[in-house]
Amino acid sequence: MTANIPPLLVVDDEKNMRLSLAAVMEGEGYEYRAADSAEDALKLLEQEQFFMVITDARLGGMSGYEFLGHVRTRWPNLPILMITAYATPKLAVEAIKAGAIDYLAKPFAPEELLHAVSRCAERYRLLMENAALRARAGEAYRIEQLIGESDKVRELKDFIRTVAPTHATVLILGESGTGKELVAGALHSLSQRSEKNYVRINCAAIPENLLESELFGHEKGAFTGALRQKHGRVEEADGGTIFLDEIGDMSRSLQAKLLRFLEDGTFTRVGGNQELRVNVRLIAATNRDVIEAIRQNQFREDLFHRLNVVQFLPPPLRERGNDIILLAEHFLKHFDRACNKHIKSISKIAQQQLLQHHWPGNVRELRNVIERAVILEKSDEIQAASLPEFHLESRLRKVAIPTHLACDRSLDESLTNFERDLITSILNLNHFSLNKTAEHLKLSRHALRYRMQRLNIGSDTTMDEDAGQQDGKDMG
Repeated sequence: MTANIPPLLVVDDEKNMRLSLAAVMEGEGYEYRAADSAEDALKLLEQEQFFMVITDARLGGMSGYEFLGHVRTRWPNLPILMITAYATPKLAVEAIKAGAIDYLAKPFAPEELLHAVSRCAERYRLLMENAALRARAGEAYRIEQLIGESDKVRELKDFIRTVAPTHATVLILGESGTGKELVAGALHSLSQRSEKNYVRINCAAIPENLLESELFGHEKGAFTGALRQKHGRVEEADGGTIFLDEIGDMSRSLQAKLLRFLEDGTFTRVGGNQELRVNVRLIAATNRDVIEAIRQNQFREDLFHRLNVVQFLPPPLRERGNDIILLAEHFLKHFDRACNKHIKSISKIAQQQLLQHHWPGNVRELRNVIERAVILEKSDEIQAASLPEFHLESRLRKVAIPTHLACDRSLDESLTNFERDLITSILNLNHFSLNKTAEHLKLSRHALRYRMQRLNIGSDTTMDEDAGQQDGKDMG
C-alpha cells in the first residue's frame, strides 16, 4: 500500500508522543522520520522528500503555527496535519487558514489519524501518476510508425530492434526532418524502460540560461524568480529515457555538466549542493555537422565520444525511393479525414513530381506538401497542379549537397549522389522537361535518359509528353 511513497515527518517535543505515533505509522507500513523541534524539522525538509508532515501546535522554540507558515512558503504543496492538546474552534480555524489540511485534538483515535494520513498518501500517488502522464504526453513513437519499405529503412528498423533492449547511450545524426525523434521514440518503446517515463527536451527551444534548470532543476532562490524548489526533467525520467533533441545547440558550459551526468547519473540542482543520482537512458540528436562543430570549438569532443556509443543516421527522403509515395499516401489519408475531403489517390504525374523533388526538408516537408495539396485539390485525385512548383525549395538543395561530402562515403558514391542531385535540381527548375534539362546540362536526350536510368531517377508522363512534342518537331 505504501510502496514508492516517501516517509512522513512528525514534529513533536514530547518523546512519548513521537514513539506512539511511530508505532502507529510503522504498523501501517509507512516510513517515518521524527523531529523534536520545528527548527530540526526544517533542516530535515531541506535534506529529504516527505509526502506529509504531522506537527504539534505547541513546540519549544518556534511554534507549530510559525512552522506551518515557513513550510507553506518554501514547500507550498506539502500537506501538513496539526495536532494539539489545547483545541478550540478558533485555533482550528486559524490552523486551516494558515494552510493545514486538517486539525486533530488530543486525545484522538488512531483511526482518525490514519484516515488523514491515507488521504495524503493517496494524494501523493495521484500527483506522481499525473506527473508521469504529463512526462509521457503523447507517448513515444512506435517502430510501426516508421513508414517505408526501402532497403535503408528496413536496415534502420532492424538496427533499432537490435539496440533498443540495451541500455546504451545513443546519438542520432542527420538532416532536419528525417525522423530522428521517431527513431528515439521507437528505441524507448522497444526497451526495457518502456513502462517508465519518456521525457523529451528540445535544447534549441529553451533559452540557454533556463536550459540547465529545465534539465537538472533548481533550488528556491537559485536565481530571480526561483520562488520554490523545482525538480528537473532528469528526475522525471528516472528509470526511463530522456531524449535531448538539437543537442548541438547546447552551450559548452552545460555540455560539461551533461558529461558529468553521463558518467554516473549524478547531478546537482541549480543553486544546490546536494548530489543527486538517477538512472536514465540518454538519447541525443542533432542535425548539425558535429565534427565541424568540434573543430570550431562549439561542441566538446569528449562529450561527442561519450554520446556516440551507438550512432543512428536516418536516411534523407531523397535516398528512399518509392517510400516517398508510401509516405505521401499515408499523409493523404490523414489530411483527407482531417479536412473532411474525399480524395482517394495521387495521380501518376503528381507521383512523379514528388519523386523528382530533392526534399531538402525531408519527411516534414513532404507532410506539409500533402496537407497543402489536400486543401487545394477539388477532384478525388491529387493532381500535379495542387503541388507546389518547388522553386524556393530547389534553391535550398544547394546547401544540402555538401552534407554528402561530410558523410563517411567513398568518392564514387559521393559523385553519384552529386550527379543525382544535380539532375534532379535541373529537372525541377525546368518543370521536368527532358528537352530543356538536356539542353541546360549540355547533354543529348538519349544521354540524359541513360543517366537517369542509371541513377534510378524515373521518367514520368510529363516527360513522355515532352518526348512526343520533340518527335513531332522532328517529323515536321
